[in-house]
Amino acid sequence: MELTSKERVLLAVKNQEPDRVPVMPDFSNMIPCRLTGRPFWDIYLHGTPTLYHAYADAAEYFGIDGWYQGYDAVRFIRESEPETASRTERVPCDRILETVTHRTSKGDLTEAVTYFRADPPTKTEKMVKDLPKDFPKIRELYAPITGFDPVRVEEYRARAGDGGIFTLGVGYPGIQYWHEYFSGNAAGAIYAVYDHPDIMDEWAGLIERDCVRMAEIMLSLKPDALVLGGSGTLTLASPELVQRYAMPAIIKVTRMAKQAGIPTMLHSCGTTMAFAEMLAAQSDLDCLNPLEPPPMGDVELKRFKQLYGKRLSMMGNLHTTDVMLNGSPEDVEAAARKAIDDAGEGGGFLLSTGDQCGLHTPDANLFKLVEVAKTYGRYRS
Repeated sequence: MELTSKERVLLAVKNQEPDRVPVMPDFSNMIPCRLTGRPFWDIYLHGTPTLYHAYADAAEYFGIDGWYQGYDAVRFIRESEPETASRTERVPCDRILETVTHRTSKGDLTEAVTYFRADPPTKTEKMVKDLPKDFPKIRELYAPITGFDPVRVEEYRARAGDGGIFTLGVGYPGIQYWHEYFSGNAAGAIYAVYDHPDIMDEWAGLIERDCVRMAEIMLSLKPDALVLGGSGTLTLASPELVQRYAMPAIIKVTRMAKQAGIPTMLHSCGTTMAFAEMLAAQSDLDCLNPLEPPPMGDVELKRFKQLYGKRLSMMGNLHTTDVMLNGSPEDVEAAARKAIDDAGEGGGFLLSTGDQCGLHTPDANLFKLVEVAKTYGRYRS
């Protein structure tokens, strides 16, 4: 019997065998924005349309099994919050600069985001310039969460319908989190770990408290799955730092979700194998993605299936540039068939790509990926 996309994806995430391999290419940003025909700042800065709705339109256009991520579906209310002021201006090279100032009782924290016409935005000024001086201000950003407003949850859930899974997500401590705060990016965060370990341990505790409380709230809203977002968790850090900062929060949140009967997915691009070993042995995680192949990552699907397939469901791992961007539809078909052969047996596999298909990925390649999943990816048991 033909399943709905939601039913199909949930079975695969839970490491079971649906009617066929779900197909869920990673195109949460650039391709949906391109398809709107609008400058990217309309989506990311002005929300016209929101990224969620742009993705939903793209998912329907390509006929994929959707992964509807409610990034901005819940607003959290804290015991106290610094006043925040922002201003935008057009700057050279056809860009918009947004400067955000957080006015704490200990002084101001300033960060800036640059918005592009045809690329996702990026932080071009980070708020932490001098950690010992700035951390007393940082503390005020992490006042306890006392409430929430599910501002877009039901709207987004309805938009997803049976076309895929509706998810809410949380982050967790680690270099992948801190690189968004330090003016030295990942390197600045790593220096801070060794130069100011007491401060970083305290900060990790604040993030973990936030993560656990947010997860508690999101689980009460009953998404189809809870996502832990940690792009580059191991790529940006050593296994020792991942174990020290990321794993305690991951263990707590995945245990909470298991007790609530809601499956969990974790997104971490780049190198994965050592991280997967930790996750399989220590956490209650259900599904890991995007399982990128070399040189972007270190995952060979058949080997991953042998090592962790009984414990973790798998989502990935077609090469986003060599295959999806620069390859032909025939190349996509060959790679997709191999991925299904290597990881599809018995279920627990979602056919996808590495992290984020590029802006100019040919539509024909994405349509071919969907076609292969719907034909070659069928289970016969």
